[in-house]
Amino acid sequence: MDKAKIAEHRDFLKDSLRQTINFRFTDQHQGVEPPPIQKPSWPEQKLIELPGTEDWTSFRGTDLLDAITNRKSHRSFKGESLSLAELAFLLWSTQGIKKELAPGTALRTAPSAGCRHPFETYLLISNVEGLEVGVYRYLPIEHALVLEREDEDLVEKLPPATLGQTFSAAASVTFVWTVIPYRTEWRYTTAAHRVILMDVGHVCQNLYLACAAISCGTCAVAAYNQQLMDQLVDVDGIDEFTIYLAPVGKC
Repeated sequence: MDKAKIAEHRDFLKDSLRQTINFRFTDQHQGVEPPPIQKPSWPEQKLIELPGTEDWTSFRGTDLLDAITNRKSHRSFKGESLSLAELAFLLWSTQGIKKELAPGTALRTAPSAGCRHPFETYLLISNVEGLEVGVYRYLPIEHALVLEREDEDLVEKLPPATLGQTFSAAASVTFVWTVIPYRTEWRYTTAAHRVILMDVGHVCQNLYLACAAISCGTCAVAAYNQQLMDQLVDVDGIDEFTIYLAPVGKC
């Protein structure tokens, strides 16, 4: 093993870097406006309104202790479709906005360092009632979906993009979280990247627990082909790139 490289990567896990940063020189302290809390949609894109809390009454009653006790990764799915209400519930549970506090800042259903929430949620949908097969993006402010593009070959593209993890192609929907690092760098500069990885873990754990309420399962995936995944959701790989994904299906 490369002991020097291992030591370097272990240092990344420590918070020692914070002691070397003068936070008075961050963009936040220099008076730069915060980046927006979500990417915009374009007028020509199809917008799909999502069901809200009034449509989730049937999901209530899942015991939290049971959900945590029974939490596990699922790599096989029944092939049944998800309803739009079920998908909306999972989206709200992972990145839903509870309250906008100020420009560039909002309280959400998952914690984030400095309330920065640097993620965008893309959905690779193959089996959701009422939706065409394709790539969608969640708009948390509007609690809506925007269709990025229809893609009949989406299922075939998933295994190579996930390094041969074929169970991803059997899911009804794959959640793909991309990160826009500047949202967190604006406040924390080079200390941002360690906490970004913590933040995305919070988001995915919410997905695991929310799946328990709708008889679904998921499996966090951190091994993927970076270039292929970025191409699949059409991000530049520099200012925005894939950081985590999780296929979801009925179990």
